[in-house]
Amino acid sequence: MAAPGSTVEAGEAPWARPADEVLAQLGVTRDGLSGDEARRRLDEVGPNRLAPPARTPWWRRVLDQFRDVLIYVLLASAALKALLRDWVDVTVIVAVTVINAAVGLIQEGRAEQALNAISKMLSVRAAVRRDGAWRHAEAEGLVPGDVVRVAAGDRVPADIRLSEAVNLQVEESALTGESVAAGKSPEPVAADAGIGDRSSMLFSGTLVVAGTGRGVVVGTGADTEIGRIQAMIAEVEPLETPLSRTLGRFGKQLAVLIVVMAAVMILVGALVYGDGAEHLISAAIGFAVAAVPEGMPALVTITMALGVQQMARRRAITRRLPSVETLGSVTTICSDKTGTLTKNEMTATRVLTADVELEVTGVGYAPEGEVRLDDAPVSVEDRADLRVLAEVMTLCNDARLVREDDGWRLVGEPTDGSLRALGPKAGFTPDGWTRHAELPFDSATKYMAVLVESPHGERHVLLKGAPDRVLARCTSQAGADGGAEPLDTGLWERRIEELSAQGLRVLAAARTVPRAAAPAGLTAADVAGDLELVGLVGIVDPPRPEAVAAIAECKRGGIAVKMITGDHAGTATAIAREMGLAGDGTRVLTGAELEEMSDEALRERVREVDVYARTSPEHKVRIVRALQYHGEVVAMTGDGVNDAPALAQADVGVAMGIKGTEATKEAADVVLGDDNFATIVAAVEEGRRIYDNVRKSVLFLLPTNGAQSLVILIAVLAGLTLPLEPVQVLWINMVTAVTLSLSLANEPAERGSMDRPPRDPRAPLLSRAFLARVLVVSLLIGGVAMALFYYELERGAPIEEARTTAVSMLALAQLAYLLNCRFLQTSSVSRDVLHGNRAIWWSALALLVLQAVFVYAPFMHTWFGSAAIGMREWGLVLVLAVVVFALTELSKTLPRRRSGPEPDAQRTTS
Repeated sequence: MAAPGSTVEAGEAPWARPADEVLAQLGVTRDGLSGDEARRRLDEVGPNRLAPPARTPWWRRVLDQFRDVLIYVLLASAALKALLRDWVDVTVIVAVTVINAAVGLIQEGRAEQALNAISKMLSVRAAVRRDGAWRHAEAEGLVPGDVVRVAAGDRVPADIRLSEAVNLQVEESALTGESVAAGKSPEPVAADAGIGDRSSMLFSGTLVVAGTGRGVVVGTGADTEIGRIQAMIAEVEPLETPLSRTLGRFGKQLAVLIVVMAAVMILVGALVYGDGAEHLISAAIGFAVAAVPEGMPALVTITMALGVQQMARRRAITRRLPSVETLGSVTTICSDKTGTLTKNEMTATRVLTADVELEVTGVGYAPEGEVRLDDAPVSVEDRADLRVLAEVMTLCNDARLVREDDGWRLVGEPTDGSLRALGPKAGFTPDGWTRHAELPFDSATKYMAVLVESPHGERHVLLKGAPDRVLARCTSQAGADGGAEPLDTGLWERRIEELSAQGLRVLAAARTVPRAAAPAGLTAADVAGDLELVGLVGIVDPPRPEAVAAIAECKRGGIAVKMITGDHAGTATAIAREMGLAGDGTRVLTGAELEEMSDEALRERVREVDVYARTSPEHKVRIVRALQYHGEVVAMTGDGVNDAPALAQADVGVAMGIKGTEATKEAADVVLGDDNFATIVAAVEEGRRIYDNVRKSVLFLLPTNGAQSLVILIAVLAGLTLPLEPVQVLWINMVTAVTLSLSLANEPAERGSMDRPPRDPRAPLLSRAFLARVLVVSLLIGGVAMALFYYELERGAPIEEARTTAVSMLALAQLAYLLNCRFLQTSSVSRDVLHGNRAIWWSALALLVLQAVFVYAPFMHTWFGSAAIGMREWGLVLVLAVVVFALTELSKTLPRRRSGPEPDAQRTTS
């Protein structure tokens, strides 16, 4: 047992023990602590606040930004260019690395910001009993053993074991995911009860919406439930994105190849041809500069940055740059239910009277919709039994619906709001009715009653509440004509069971017969029995209609969707079926079952279960980790603080921007500006487009570098005159990097991108077929450039003109090849290649202008050793560029004819 004054250990489950026993354990009575004892305990346990996260030293954070293979490639390129004394390019490359580091520094620290956001949820002031008197004090000064009281509108200042409660209801959706306020009472609950079932506890940071309560503090600061969530976020290790893993492997392989080939070139030049060291070192540097795709990291960054802008237009705000690509690799979306798949606005959908069952249209708190019988609208003017039920549900109600510029806002309790909206849909307005007395809702009695007077002077006692409590007080029921008839108890019990099985929250309505005179007040004795049951209403937090279509699109694209919620299993299953997430035989795992499962057992089951109910933050993290164990790329969505740890653990955390808590937004990679699950699917499609464009850009860059390096390599190995000077290689790299390579970042999504399975995150960036295409195109472009160079030399052209012709050949051949790269699988010999991306033509124009400057500007002749060429040379260059385009298209079709579209680039689905 804990010593008096210390925090009650979680294992001792204060919610499962009588309040007096918990008070005794903490060494306190219901009169609270003395001021001296409170100060002593404060010194022992520390202030009631969440500790700020430990900050990594700034220099370490800066250095960490350079721990990336792509940055190493950039720095190696800068070093090589420094050896060539090309200070302009050195400056540009160093600037790119600094920009990359700055972006990383800005984007990191998501977990740290999430922790700060959680700390803002804590209460500032609290009503605490000290020295036998009530006083208001700073919440930071609360200690275990303090007796505090709360009322409607208060934020709970610590974790509290209730000792008294009167009609106490607390909004806990941020912690539990439940869409309705939780009723609280001092009675103990089971020791293994989940957070949402601990009705004898109040949790720090939650909001009291009704009633009053008193209890003893059992946890402060880091020992609260919200403190545990903060610790879970801090423990999450950052994950490497699929693209960064792929590019890392690719960069290492390319670096090894470049070093090996440069060494071979030096050895052959020295041993076979006896070339001098200075010449060979210059050639090796030229080869390395030509082979290293130094523009690739910047190109990837720019492609993703443009994707961020595009996603923002689609209401998905990206907080971390690599997440835009990771979204395109997602194989599983784990979604919270409340506020994500559903609207988090309770809605009455079913009305049952003794005679009929009616459907109610309209979603949320907007009083817009209608009541329908057999697909035909009905109102209180048509049916007396509907009128009587609408009267009870509207008048026995404290909620208000307020019209605002952006829609309807609820003032009051969500369940009451749904019933308030039902009245206008049925055609009933409370005009002329007067309330004389009321019995407020009490969690012990589970009903509310009012004494009202109709416009005609008749008085009624109206009652609504839990169906079992209401049914027990009734002796008759309202018939189709509104008149009383004998109560059919069996009928109503069956209907209550059917509605509950469908995941609906069921409320019953009853009344007394009209009386011309009645007492001015209302007591429990007035509703103890002899009431008339008028009907049932089924209420649900309705699915977002657009989310249903989005889930279907996910399934079509091979993406699994799993619901992880704190709500009850029946409600979660009903919503899942309605959304197309699950069928009749769906297996649901609850939090209690997850507690009994080992990590190994969960890994065996995790992929086959689509619905997880009554889950805690720890459960959500375990589920995400179990999916990641199987190589799944997981996106986790949510809006409550209880979702934040799982969002931080997931490959992509997606928070709701409107109803999401600040802690959730800070823990997320992507924030949805419209709280729309369908926007996630649009973001996944954008992620797939971005990855396709990265592949197109890499597929374009590699033959560009490959052709240049092969020109130098073959010339050295064959003992021939070098067709290119290292400085001319730099020119080609620079001019294509700032023009052609960037244009592919603007390519639109290819047709059917969401109809194919997710790519395998373990697959290489370029498939075997693409690598073969890189080799073929490198040989093709390098070959025509070399052939043209030596042809010009044979004709007696000065070496400067021959090299200028070769450089122009490389430039135009790469322009031709750019058109090949616009479509990865399909042919570019179509009218589509001329449309859809204006950046292609602007970049082509820029390339031609820059190349003309290279050929004809005298200062360029001095800097780069170029020379003016005539129309004949340009004609040869143009013809050979067309040949490159045609032969590349031919090489593109051969793998497709043999084996179809790259099977190894996509994830197989069962």
